[in-house]
Amino acid sequence: MSYYFRTEKMSVGYDGRPLIEAIDIQLLKGEILVLIGPNGGGKSTVLRSIAGQLEKVAGTVYLDGKNTSRISPGELSRKMSLVLTDRLRGEWMTCREVVATGRYPYTGPFGLLSGRDLAAVEEAVRLAGVEEIAERDFNRVSDGQRQRVMLARAICQEPEILILDEPTSYLDVKYKLEFLSALQRMKREKGLTVILSLHELDLAKKVGDKILCLNGACAEGLGTPEEVFWPGHMEKLFGVSLGSFDENTGGMELPAPPGEPEIFVIAGSGTGGNIYRRLQREGRAFVTGILFTNDLDYPVARALSAQVLQVPAFERVPSHLMEAARSRIDACRQVICCRRQFGTLEEMNRRLYEYAVEKGKLIPLSKGE
Repeated sequence: MSYYFRTEKMSVGYDGRPLIEAIDIQLLKGEILVLIGPNGGGKSTVLRSIAGQLEKVAGTVYLDGKNTSRISPGELSRKMSLVLTDRLRGEWMTCREVVATGRYPYTGPFGLLSGRDLAAVEEAVRLAGVEEIAERDFNRVSDGQRQRVMLARAICQEPEILILDEPTSYLDVKYKLEFLSALQRMKREKGLTVILSLHELDLAKKVGDKILCLNGACAEGLGTPEEVFWPGHMEKLFGVSLGSFDENTGGMELPAPPGEPEIFVIAGSGTGGNIYRRLQREGRAFVTGILFTNDLDYPVARALSAQVLQVPAFERVPSHLMEAARSRIDACRQVICCRRQFGTLEEMNRRLYEYAVEKGKLIPLSKGE
């Protein structure tokens, strides 16, 4: 198989001392690679070394079969574009003019923009969503807007490979989704290859064709999201000691409240998440059930509750579990029911609801819950 981008035994670091050694990456044209790992894990160092901003300690980077150290700076600037988190100052320049500097690898000695150059500028402005601020002073826009302008500048360069260091750091939800969608569109339509670092693991899982895990000492995993996001891996990679991360859903939860539970929560079909988190914020331990293990509420319940009374998906609820649930209700002071109605397969929870009413322990939900 012929890879468009690859590294061979690449080691990166500073002053000749390796930080991460023997990094082997292989990407086909049009693939997106996401680097993840803790702060200080080496993501920026790897990106700068690939782009040639930082001298490699050892190894080789190949682009379209060519050793990048043997490609002229002019040719490399037309093939590769880099966006770092460093703040750039564009003295007396509008945002559109900053975007236009991405065309300089294509202009002549006088830096004059052709009609094709101007069209590329406008397309980049549109893709990055900076039309409304295009004529504003670059130094008078917000950090998030400045980041989008720099992304537009990189797109304007029309590279074959785009390298981005935490490009979504200053973007709100709307622009995170729009920008990552634009990256996917360009990879499909133009064969753009992308290497980027992300802190948002849920986005990394969604956008990355391949994921590279860096822990500050080595590259401990390279593979598809399905190969990398296995249960417990992210908690190990990031050294999580409080709270939890669910690789299946991308959900992150704070630690469960301590103490003996005094509340029983009847939930299901995604109705319990908000209640679970409210009780966690209030520091009130709770028990919940009965939940099927494929229920939308199950991952949050497992992370935040003192106990989940659970049943394997599509299985009948055994009588001993119903007795355990009633005993838990007896031991709790209050019962919260998140359901407005019960489906045909939720007879067990309807009966628990009626039991809570009979015992006088049911408390009403607040408005909007």
